[in-house]
Amino acid sequence: MSSVINPISRRASSLLPRLRSRPAWTLGPRPVAIGGAVQIRSSSHSPMGSPPTTQRKKVTLGTLRSLHRKGEPITVMTAHDFPSAHVADHAGMDMVLVGDSLAMVALGMEDTSEVVLEEMLLHCRSVARATKSAFTVGDLPMGTYEIGPEQALATAIRFIKQGRVQGVKLEGGKEMASTIKKITTAGIPVLGHIGLTPQRQNALGGFRVQGKTSAGAMSILEDALAIQEAGCFATVVEAVPAEVAALITEKLSIPTIGIGAGNGCSGQVLVQVDMTGNFPPGRFLPKFVKKYGDVWGESMRAIEEYRDEVKTRQYPGPEHTYPISAEELDSFTKAVKDL
Repeated sequence: MSSVINPISRRASSLLPRLRSRPAWTLGPRPVAIGGAVQIRSSSHSPMGSPPTTQRKKVTLGTLRSLHRKGEPITVMTAHDFPSAHVADHAGMDMVLVGDSLAMVALGMEDTSEVVLEEMLLHCRSVARATKSAFTVGDLPMGTYEIGPEQALATAIRFIKQGRVQGVKLEGGKEMASTIKKITTAGIPVLGHIGLTPQRQNALGGFRVQGKTSAGAMSILEDALAIQEAGCFATVVEAVPAEVAALITEKLSIPTIGIGAGNGCSGQVLVQVDMTGNFPPGRFLPKFVKKYGDVWGESMRAIEEYRDEVKTRQYPGPEHTYPISAEELDSFTKAVKDL
């Protein structure tokens, strides 16, 4: 018994000088500044913090239309959970998209076709809790809207009511016009998606650039005009030559949100995990992705440092340890010795 207790007693005793030298106020819960306010923390619970005091006004469809009229690019970023939405919203994104790309980046699936409705709704709710200013849109997953307009409307309603987003996105062009009209007529904003449509990548022969021929480009323009007429408030244009996307943008009265479609679109969207560099070295990235950070590398550095400090008993130090008064520690130490 003593062989187990003595090392603990020695370590406890070694802390006494440091504990005695600490100011009296440190012998209780420490104040922590979170979101500009001082809070007291005595548990392992770690709140994300309150919104900034200079919180932006809520972005609405009117805001997006105003940006489009002024020619100011619309910024869109994907998010798949509370932390990723929290940072996207605080960084000033106009729109946050809960993309079905979360199938790969958050759930480890092979492609977007695997994710199901309940999973998307769960992630939408998580994102919605964090997003206070940006306009939020949820991606309708494959198999939840293609059967017909009634099915699509029922799914869209669930996204608004249960997912707590402000709009929905669905893939497809002229063939989806009646479906889009059904949803928008019910008062639900729809973001279109034309060009490369990842949910249909098997039919397209893989993730290939679309609109590389005159006929192909014209087909995309026809899709764009059809979904605009059906009521889309904007459309994603994916993997289309920049010149084609720019011409399509000029022909539309709604904004185009480009991803791999050049700088002539009304706005841009990227997958957050891709652009922040939150992935291991050697992972394939599409040509259009610019890596703005190295979240993976920084996370690895931090976690490895933590591992090393735990192994060498550098962490936790006194500054990370909950206090006990010297008198109470003396009393407990004597009680332990008497066991």
